[in-house]
Amino acid sequence: MIKIDGNHLEGGGQILRTALALSILTQKPFSIENIRKGRSNPGLKAQHLSCIKALVELTKNKIKVSGNHLGSTKLLFCPAKIIRSKLNLDIGTAGSITLLLQGLLLPIVLGEKKISMEIIGGTDTKWSPTFEYLKQIIIPHLSWYAKIELNLLKRGFYPKGQGVIEIKITPYKLDNFPEINIYDSYDLVFISGKSFASKDLMDAQVAERQAMAAEQFLKQSLDFQHVRINSEYNDSVSTGSGITLWATIHMKNAMSGIEINEESSSLPIRLGSDFLGDRNIKAEEVGKKAAEQLLKEINTSAPVDIHLADNLIPFLGVVGGSIKVTEISDHTLANIYVTELFIEKKFKINKIEKIIST
Repeated sequence: MIKIDGNHLEGGGQILRTALALSILTQKPFSIENIRKGRSNPGLKAQHLSCIKALVELTKNKIKVSGNHLGSTKLLFCPAKIIRSKLNLDIGTAGSITLLLQGLLLPIVLGEKKISMEIIGGTDTKWSPTFEYLKQIIIPHLSWYAKIELNLLKRGFYPKGQGVIEIKITPYKLDNFPEINIYDSYDLVFISGKSFASKDLMDAQVAERQAMAAEQFLKQSLDFQHVRINSEYNDSVSTGSGITLWATIHMKNAMSGIEINEESSSLPIRLGSDFLGDRNIKAEEVGKKAAEQLLKEINTSAPVDIHLADNLIPFLGVVGGSIKVTEISDHTLANIYVTELFIEKKFKINKIEKIIST
């Protein structure tokens, strides 16, 4: 039985989500204590319970679990094999769909079963990746292992959520998984983005203002004209806005030597950033803040941004390889801590070069 301290380093829900994903993949049971202990509202939230519920349903109730109730700071989880090929799940709140998927993607992408899911909840909420960050930055880096189709059916902002996404994953069933090797220097090819807002903000041109501010800042700061940020308005039950930016880069030694360029749209290497709107922040400032974060990532010359690093760590533990990250965060270190408990492999961390390898 693997024992996990849920209060390790950043002490957030990511520790639990990573543990759930690795437990299903390795079929190793675990117990965890101090779940989200340092948070103002410690213990399990609806989003975490929905992740457990999703795995229970995918295994046809074969999983044995205790402590899975709202506010619980302890959990015992005994995994089972994924059996079902379809899942329909409603988080019931604006709980983050993108965070929930952190507990599902690893065992499905590296598994053998084609799975289709429709999930209702928050698509673009605070302290979580936006839908576009998941689609445009995280998912492309998993495309060496599975065909992944991700679609937004309805956008869901806080507080009501009710956004809807569908995702279809078809693993390639590879005999040997290619390593993740993303550590070389690169050339900037193109900067893309999506600025989005609920339809009630259309008259105020919020999406366009966010996009224009980000585009102007990046063009001027980088002296780089290949920047295109699209704007869109969405039906949603709550008012909201946001912007996601991604820089497509060209490097030679990525994923076992596959060369990536602007034409290789199915397998790009991308740095990303995002920022959500707020009624107390001008639309122009929202766009600028997202652009400033992307500029910071680009200026490090590392090909893996701070948030992508978190998401790649469990995959890196399983398939091996090396990544050079823009920053080694507590989130990344916490994921390394959990991954090492499940995988008989130790990570090597070069804090000077910011290279993480197995």
